[in-house]
Amino acid sequence: MYKKLIFELDRGEVEQNYFSELDVPEEELEDLLPPSALRREPIGLPEVAENEVIRHFIALSTLNYHVDKGIYPLGSCTMKYNPKVNEDTSALPGFAGLHPLQPEESVQGALQLMYELQELLKEIVGMRAITLQPAAGAHGELTGCLMIRKYHKVRGQARNTMLVPDSAHGTNPASVTIAGMKTLEVKSDDRGLVDLDDLKAKLGPDVAGLMLTNPSTLGIFEENILEISELVHEAGGLMYMDGANLNALLGIVRPGDLGFDVLHINLHKTFSVPHGGGGPGSGPVAVSERLKDFLPVPIVSRHEDKYFWDYEIPHSIGKMLTFWGNFAALVRAYTYIRMHGAEGLRRIAETAILNANYLLKRLEGALELPFPTRPMHEFVLSAHSLMKETGVKTLDIAKRLLDFGVHAPTIYFPLVVKEALMIEPTESESKAMLDYFATTLRHIVQEAKEDPQLLKEAPHATPVGRLNELKANKELVVRWHNK
Repeated sequence: MYKKLIFELDRGEVEQNYFSELDVPEEELEDLLPPSALRREPIGLPEVAENEVIRHFIALSTLNYHVDKGIYPLGSCTMKYNPKVNEDTSALPGFAGLHPLQPEESVQGALQLMYELQELLKEIVGMRAITLQPAAGAHGELTGCLMIRKYHKVRGQARNTMLVPDSAHGTNPASVTIAGMKTLEVKSDDRGLVDLDDLKAKLGPDVAGLMLTNPSTLGIFEENILEISELVHEAGGLMYMDGANLNALLGIVRPGDLGFDVLHINLHKTFSVPHGGGGPGSGPVAVSERLKDFLPVPIVSRHEDKYFWDYEIPHSIGKMLTFWGNFAALVRAYTYIRMHGAEGLRRIAETAILNANYLLKRLEGALELPFPTRPMHEFVLSAHSLMKETGVKTLDIAKRLLDFGVHAPTIYFPLVVKEALMIEPTESESKAMLDYFATTLRHIVQEAKEDPQLLKEAPHATPVGRLNELKANKELVVRWHNK
C-alpha cells in the first residue's frame, strides 16, 4: 500500500457507512453559505476509508528514519532524543491556542515562561542579555553578525571583516556575507586548534570579530580560548561563538566566562526541541554587556508582577522575525531545562563526552583519526586511506549503514578532513546502542576490503535503493496527482 499515493487508493465513493440517519432536517450547503464562500470546482480529495488512510500514513512513517527509530549520530547536529513530555507541555491549551496578536494582559503566562527561559539561558551561558526571536542557528548567526556590525558603526569604526576558522560551519561565512561583511579564513594547526600565529597575522583595524565554534567542529576544545579572546579584544574585535556544540559545555563551562560577546543557542539541538522534518528550530542569541543595547526588539521584560514587550533598546538592529519567535519550541526547551535542573544539565554534557570517547575507543583502528587530541562530545574519522586501498568512499559507507538500521553520521565535513565522518552519539544513546554502532561500522570497513562493490551499490535493504544524486539534482521529477 505504501508504494502508492493516497490518490491512487481512491476507489470512488467510500462503501462503509456506519452512521445513523440524521435526526435533524437536512439542508443544502448552498443554502447555508454565501456563493463567495463556495468552491467553483470539487476539491479533488481522494475518498478512502479512515482505517485505510491511517494504515497508509503509518506505513509511510516507518519508511523514514528518525531519532525515535534509532541512533542518529550527526556530528555537530546533536540529534538527541526528544522527550515526549515536551510535546505534552507545548500542547497545553493555554499555549497551543495562543495568537501572537493577543494583548499582553491576556498572555501573561506565556510571557512569564519566555522571561524565565531568558533568565535560565543567560545563567547557563554566562551572558548579560538575550533575545528569543531568531528562528534557527543560522538566523541567530545573522543576528549576531548584524549586532557586531552595528556595534562598530555606532563607535564610528568601519570594521567589515570577520575572521572564521577553516573548520567552521558553512553557515558562518554565509551569515557574514548576508550581514554585509567579508570573511577572512584562519587556519587550523596540526592539532585541529586555531593557529595562533595565523590569527595574530590577520588581526587588524578592519577586523570586526572572530566567529568560533567551541568545541570546534572536530570536537576539540580550544585550549587557548582565553588567549584568543584577549588577542581579538585587544585588536578591537568581538568574539562570536557558534553554539552548535554547546551540548558539551552544559554546567561545565560558560561561554561568557571565556570572553565571548555573542552566542547563538540551538534549542533544537542542545535543549531537545525536534529539528529537521520535526521543526521548526529556535536560535536565541545571548550577548555580553558590550552588545546588550543592540538586541532585536522586543525582548520580554518584567515590572513588578507584570510581563511586557520591551522595545526600549537604544541601538537595536530591529526585528529579526515576524512576531516573537517560535513559541512552541521555547516551551519545549523550558520544559527540558526545568526538568533537568543545574545538576542534570551537567550530567547531560558529561554523558555526551563519555559516550563520544567510549565510541571512539571502540572504533580505534577501524578508520583514521586525523587529529588524535582527545575529543569532547564528537569526533571526526577519515576513510581516506580506505578509499585509496579499496575505492570505497565515505558516501558508500554512509549508504551501507542504512542496511543495518543505522543513520549515517555527518559526512565530508569539516572540510579540513578528507573523506570525513563526523560522529556525535549524544547522551541519549545507551552503551548497547554504541556497541551496535561500533560493531556495525567495523563490519562495514571489513566488507569494504573484501567486497568493495557491495558498498558501492548500497543500500540494499531500504525501500528505495541507490539513487543517482547527480541525476536527481539535475533532473528533478515531482509526481503530482490532479484528480
